[in-house]
Amino acid sequence: MWVCSTLWRVRTPARQWRGLLPASGCHGPAASSYSASAEPARVRALVYGHHGDPAKVVELKNLELAAVGGSDVRVKMLAAPINPSDINMIQGNYGLLPELPAVGGNEGVAQVVAVGSNVTGLKPGDWVIPANAGLGTWRTEAVFSEEALIQVPSDIPLQSAATLGVNPCTAYRMLMDFEQLQPGDSVIQNASNSGVGQAVIQIAAALGLRTINVVRDRPDIQKLSDRLKSLGAEHVITEEELRRPEMKNSFKDMPQPRLALNCVGGKSSTELLRQLARGGTMVTYGGMAKQPVVASVSLLIFKDLKLRGFWLSQWKKDHSPDQFKELILTLCDLIRRGQLTAPACSQVPLQDYQSALEASMKPFISSKQILTM
Repeated sequence: MWVCSTLWRVRTPARQWRGLLPASGCHGPAASSYSASAEPARVRALVYGHHGDPAKVVELKNLELAAVGGSDVRVKMLAAPINPSDINMIQGNYGLLPELPAVGGNEGVAQVVAVGSNVTGLKPGDWVIPANAGLGTWRTEAVFSEEALIQVPSDIPLQSAATLGVNPCTAYRMLMDFEQLQPGDSVIQNASNSGVGQAVIQIAAALGLRTINVVRDRPDIQKLSDRLKSLGAEHVITEEELRRPEMKNSFKDMPQPRLALNCVGGKSSTELLRQLARGGTMVTYGGMAKQPVVASVSLLIFKDLKLRGFWLSQWKKDHSPDQFKELILTLCDLIRRGQLTAPACSQVPLQDYQSALEASMKPFISSKQILTM
């Protein structure tokens, strides 16, 4: 173990992360054996030194890459999305915060460039994604420990691989873990055009489940509705339409939902609860409205509804790395069969990060911003 007071790192175990060094910096031990030069390399990374507005605190910096140790893997980042959790982390209001300064980004896909002498499960050319949040993916290259990475097949689309580790995993676990749903059962969700929402629609369709999808009203609502239905959505309605008493007649052709997925909170979550069958469950995984979930006493007493929460990072803590790998491979099978595609994406070069950050925080933007290196 070596120490440098100015090491760029996040709050993950030292064995998992061999971080970036400031370009002026200090040097770690040379690798005992690996397939590339041990000379320090300059890389570009999006770094923030304090919490605040991402457009103001994130900077593109030239940093020096640490040497590769025996259990380390050097990777070249290929693509990394900007997710709401990334924005929240930079703002300082997320459940997991890195030590500062930190490199932004929790998700993405990289290609292995070199491996240390003790690495057995990866080789140059393999595609990998982060095993956990907090590694910092908005950069051109990085050195991680082998256990911090999960190999993914390189025969799936790049955008699918880059967006695989968070939203589809969240969607799959919520569909599987809270209610024992059978083909023909229905699910209702809000924020249906989000990354998770689009994954829910597709995975549900693959499982034979029917979906009621709630979105905010917008000028291009018909275009959005058509796109979600092309993914497998059965019903697409606005939040205003869901509040109308006559709307319940629109769903008479399907079983009352036993599962509701809430990413909004406030009035939107209350409306989801009203649609649930007796004994049903609403799972909250986000709070876009920044308002509390309000559940009426009558719904809790007379319909015995259950309120649960889901956070993928906690699920990973409660399950083994092999179980997460199994989840990833299950989703890759869906991708190969054409049953799960990446959300609508806009690829943005790393140097144009400002426009990507701004676009990711605008309302009614259905295209996910993906940084390319």
